Amino acid sequence: MKIIPILRLYFSRRWWWTTLLMLFAVGVMIRLGIWQLDRLADRRAFNEHVRAMQSADPLDLNAVADPMALIGMEYRAAFASGVYDFDHQIALRNQYWGDPDGAAQYGYHLLTPLILPDGRAVLVDRGWIPADYADPTTWGTFDEAPTASVTGILRLPLAEGDVGGGVPDAPLAPDETRRVWNFLNLELLRPQLPYDLLPVYLQQSPPEGELSLPYKALPVLDLSDGPHLGYALQWFFYASLVFFGYPVYLRKQA
Repeated sequence: MKIIPILRLYFSRRWWWTTLLMLFAVGVMIRLGIWQLDRLADRRAFNEHVRAMQSADPLDLNAVADPMALIGMEYRAAFASGVYDFDHQIALRNQYWGDPDGAAQYGYHLLTPLILPDGRAVLVDRGWIPADYADPTTWGTFDEAPTASVTGILRLPLAEGDVGGGVPDAPLAPDETRRVWNFLNLELLRPQLPYDLLPVYLQQSPPEGELSLPYKALPVLDLSDGPHLGYALQWFFYASLVFFGYPVYLRKQA
């Protein structure tokens, strides 16, 4: 049998540490390939969810009996009627209009509570405003008729950026009212509002043919599988190349 001599060579005094390094490298590459397959599965599940929400009928937020059910409906079209509370609107910093890798303008997203007939409220992302309006006293420029009917899509708030990026907001101090936030963290925001908030917010759709501040735009989502399968195959190929190439290398050295 040729297997026994090569195994003895693997773990000989000269080569045992190289063999362990090879096995470790192969294990890491296989794990990276599995990680990419996991990301592919997550992406496909996300794409399936988005397509299901996009094909669902628009949801009337005024008629929602179980607000917590909205958490599983991100990207579904929705509409609501109520009264804007401009005195308690907030802004999210680090928002851009245009291509972030090109000619993009820095600014804020303006979110205004819309008080529903039952006394609850939903935050409405009314769109992007330039950095010139960093002072909350200037936001009245964008006030509109208080009674409004708003259409858009449901979005989930974020306490921090993707994969933990960005600086999370600190909890509010007693009697503090914060008008500009890093992220939309409803748990931190609720104490400064005199009514209950729905656990989602409504990103307003851009009215057809209208291009005035605040600028409105819905996210453009890539619903492809992405590069994850290709990356997984690459890692598995590298792992097999090292695993099956190592004994060839040892034979030549022997």
